[in-house]
Amino acid sequence: MPVHYEKLNVIKDARGIVFEPLPGDALSDKENAHVVISGPGVIRGNHYHRKGEETIAVMGPALVRVRDHAEIKDIDIPDGELFSFIFPPGQSHAIKNLSSGMNMLVAFNTTGHDRRHPDTEVDVLL
Repeated sequence: MPVHYEKLNVIKDARGIVFEPLPGDALSDKENAHVVISGPGVIRGNHYHRKGEETIAVMGPALVRVRDHAEIKDIDIPDGELFSFIFPPGQSHAIKNLSSGMNMLVAFNTTGHDRRHPDTEVDVLL
């Protein structure tokens, strides 16, 4: 299945940025939510989920790399923009912070997180 992604609507003013990472009707099947803040050049992900569908909102500048069967796809997120991605089970993904400062992503998964028995398998893309 091809990766689904879209640019999110962002409200910007002198106070900062506001965005909705998920529409309200998409919250009911999520069992996990987490925020990740990464330093310059840091790569997150490099895995796929065996059971869970993961939705991630990523703030640019960032590079998102996805494995779609044998094909590798790179999606560049411009500085200050936010994109939402839906990764079905089995779709490998990695996110790299391309900024010189901190970067943020917000993630939701349909499977709860269990550190002793994670739902992830390593697949190094970046």
